Amino acid sequence: MSKPLLGLMLGGMLGALDGLSAMVTSADVPEVKEGLVGIIIGSTAKGLVAGICIGFFSRKFKSLALGVAFGVVIGFLLALPIALNMGHHYLEILLPGSMVGLIVGYATQRYGTGAARAPA
Repeated sequence: MSKPLLGLMLGGMLGALDGLSAMVTSADVPEVKEGLVGIIIGSTAKGLVAGICIGFFSRKFKSLALGVAFGVVIGFLLALPIALNMGHHYLEILLPGSMVGLIVGYATQRYGTGAARAPA
C-alpha cells in the first residue's frame, strides 16, 4: 500500500480512537460531555490530515527517524490550536495527538511502499 494511502487510513482510524478516548480521560468535564460528537469528528479529521501529510513526507524522505519526528511534530501542531482553545486540557489533547503522529510516522516509513513506477 502506498505511504500516503496508509497514512490516510491509519490516521483516520487512530484519530477516531483519539476522539473516543475523550469519553474515558475527561468523562467528568461538562464541555467534553456536551461536545463528544464534535470531538470525535474533529479528531478523525485531524488524523486524516496528519496521515496524508505524514504519508507524503514519508514517500519523499526514506528515513525512519525523520518520519517519526515529522509525525510527532505534525500531530502536535494539529492538536495545538485545539488545546489552546480548550484552555486547561493541554495534556489530554496534545499527548494523544502527538502519539497518533508518532504511530502513523513509524507505520508509513516501516510498512508503506514507495510511489508506483510507470512501466517504461
